[in-house]
Amino acid sequence: MNLEPILMSGKYNKKQKAKHGKPARVMPKDAEAAPPGVFKGAIIAVLLFTALLYIRALFNNLASWDDNEYILFNQMLRNFTLDGIWEIFSTFHVSGNYHPFTLMTYMVEFQFVGIKPFLYHLVNVLFHLLNTWLVYKLVEKLSRKELTAVLVALLFAVHPMHVESVAWISERKDLLYTLFYLLSLIVYMDYLERGYKLKLYLVALTLFICSLMSKSAAVTLPVLLIAIDLYMGRKITLKSLGEKVPFFLFSIFFGILAMISQDKVVNSLPQTYDLVERFFFLTYSVAFYIVKLVAPFNLSAMHYYPNTLAEPMAWEYYASLPLLILIGLFLLKKTKFRKELLFGLAFFLITISIMIQIIPFGFAHVAERYTYVSYIGLFYIAAQAVSFTRKKQKRKLALWIVLLFAAIFSALTFQRIGVWKDGVVLFTDVIEKNPKVYHGYMIRGIIRSDRGDIEEALPDFNRSIEYNPGFINCIRLRGYLHNRLKNFDLALKDLNQTISKDTTKADDYISRGIANDAMGNAAAAMKDYNRALRMNPNLFLAYDNRGVLKAKAGDVEGALIDVNKALELAPESAGTHSNRGNIMAMQSDFKASVADFTRAIELDPENPRDYFNRGLSLLPLNDTAAACSDWNRAVELGHPGASQMVGLYCK
Repeated sequence: MNLEPILMSGKYNKKQKAKHGKPARVMPKDAEAAPPGVFKGAIIAVLLFTALLYIRALFNNLASWDDNEYILFNQMLRNFTLDGIWEIFSTFHVSGNYHPFTLMTYMVEFQFVGIKPFLYHLVNVLFHLLNTWLVYKLVEKLSRKELTAVLVALLFAVHPMHVESVAWISERKDLLYTLFYLLSLIVYMDYLERGYKLKLYLVALTLFICSLMSKSAAVTLPVLLIAIDLYMGRKITLKSLGEKVPFFLFSIFFGILAMISQDKVVNSLPQTYDLVERFFFLTYSVAFYIVKLVAPFNLSAMHYYPNTLAEPMAWEYYASLPLLILIGLFLLKKTKFRKELLFGLAFFLITISIMIQIIPFGFAHVAERYTYVSYIGLFYIAAQAVSFTRKKQKRKLALWIVLLFAAIFSALTFQRIGVWKDGVVLFTDVIEKNPKVYHGYMIRGIIRSDRGDIEEALPDFNRSIEYNPGFINCIRLRGYLHNRLKNFDLALKDLNQTISKDTTKADDYISRGIANDAMGNAAAAMKDYNRALRMNPNLFLAYDNRGVLKAKAGDVEGALIDVNKALELAPESAGTHSNRGNIMAMQSDFKASVADFTRAIELDPENPRDYFNRGLSLLPLNDTAAACSDWNRAVELGHPGASQMVGLYCK
């Protein structure tokens, strides 16, 4: 079985020339043979090994970072109807992204398991395995070398820079767009090889659109198609370029869509950088991805922009330029392998191009997930170098070197998967890699706060503010947290500072109203709630809290109007039903009061206060047995006054 035919360098073999200008291929004189099925068995082994490697990811939790928005709090997933599906396809989503196909996969999974993470992780791993197989098939078509295809697939499967795309549920969009992207390239290769059939062309175009609907990063595909044409020895003509026009039109459309959806994010730089600094960010980004290819150490979920206001840029930024110049000079050398180098590098640069922040935004200027597709080009160079080595001993040595790297990568990948166990573990790792950057502490504080670890969250917010004293958003979050910790004086201090610098957040006024109420300043609290509702008349918590405040002041009718409005906005709020139950009891409407407390208990069956209060409302209705049952339950749940009521009324 012939294993290693190579492409001619853009030339045509007259005897093998195809009808439509299809490039011909010839076998090298020293092509080696291997027993039939060896490489097919090898790719199966790669897939099985990768599956075992990523089993660890199946037992990870939600990473909190974006996973909350995509899964935990995403109401669109809960509306599995035609209207819900239309909403997914007709609106921008989390963080202003548009990737309806990705959200559709989440919606289907949600119907089976809700927010339990196992299935989401399993689907991610399965997509990664499928992508590994597609990488193998694509490279096999490009190189006509099964050895090259297996090696590229292996490196793609186990490289630690790819863990972020697989172990992070929110990066499903990477996996899904890559799947359609690779399928489109494979079908396009079939289109070239089988006489430019319209059916294959339309299938490739359709798959490209599916890729764009999964993630806008797919916009690079038309340029890559031209690179493939050149590599395969196809002449660039008006016809070949005309074929790409529909691809480019869809790229432009989805590119514009992405820019519109990301407009608010683009302006979120933590500080202003000059043109020289931005230039070195660009060179550093390219060099970063090349270096991490062979030395994927010190990985992190966040690679922050340097704080050049506090200290000079690190030497690595300046060193990136001479490194890239050296690589460029190497590529200028004329060698038989130059074509492979240029194509692999073109594949890398084309697919990474939109990820390199020529216009900087956000907190991080490089990200490991951006290499998921782009590294295929660099892996291709390495694998072709092995396949092109003619001397048997040198080829074996080169092969063993690649396998050694694959073994090291696998160990690093296994370790890295564990870092994605949950949000706290993930951002603890980020903080260890970036101990003086405020952002990591803030995110870990948010994660801890969201999961109820509020006492652990407070030191994170304090440390974040220590490293960035003027960061209003973190001061705001600490103020909210102080309310939950009942540190109302500290909450007032933080929220007063926040509101003095930013008067646009209605939630700040609600939180300050809570603190003012707790500190006995009902008039100030009322002003805060009124201000919040003038800013946004659909804030159920402002109505709820203002209703309670009115009830305390004796305005029972006004209180009832407010809590009714709150329940109209949030009918599933147990606390609001409880508040209305108290108001109805103040009006001596004990039947309505019992009904509200009953609904509150249905929504939150572990709250002892509602059992206690329902018992108080049942007593005037002469249902002492039911009242005693409620008070006994309140005692079990730890209500401090329930045992006294049991002693007075229950025998």
